[in-house]
Amino acid sequence: MVAYERVITTEQFERFLAQSENTDRLFELIYGAIVEKMPTREHGIIAGRFVQKFNNYLDDHPIGNAAVEARHRPPQDTSNDRLPDVSVVLGDKPIPQEGVADYLPDLVVEVQSPRDSWRDMIEKGFFYLDHGTQIVVLVFPGARQIEKLTRDNRQVLREGDALDLSDLLPGFSTDVKEFFKGV
Repeated sequence: MVAYERVITTEQFERFLAQSENTDRLFELIYGAIVEKMPTREHGIIAGRFVQKFNNYLDDHPIGNAAVEARHRPPQDTSNDRLPDVSVVLGDKPIPQEGVADYLPDLVVEVQSPRDSWRDMIEKGFFYLDHGTQIVVLVFPGARQIEKLTRDNRQVLREGDALDLSDLLPGFSTDVKEFFKGV
């Protein structure tokens, strides 16, 4: 993750994204700072496992959709434009064909990158929860551990445990080790 220090607004961020040299790159706006995401292959494999599990579930239970690296912005927030690694949106919220969704997902998965500290991850998680996301799943590949965050609870899960998201996705539960296959 590379941060650009100048504090800007979401309007300026849109112009930055539109520049030709930025079209094939992943950027977030975090409290007015542009941050370039640079996911590793491990990161992508784990995120892919999550979106695969979510899409399989949502194919059988058509209550929403899952996406990878989809832009979301809290309403009326002019300093944040986030790209959760995996997002699940329930219901019939509009799906932008271009630009940013002006709402946050119901469920977010963030996979730790080599430059992300545990504290960075927790801060990301609470940003989403503070702005309406119901569940945040933080994935720590090095520890082969997952933390499930809600407004009222924090649960640490390891291989051998099950990630149960049935409070949001009825009947959804998967062994933690499933997300680390192949890495």
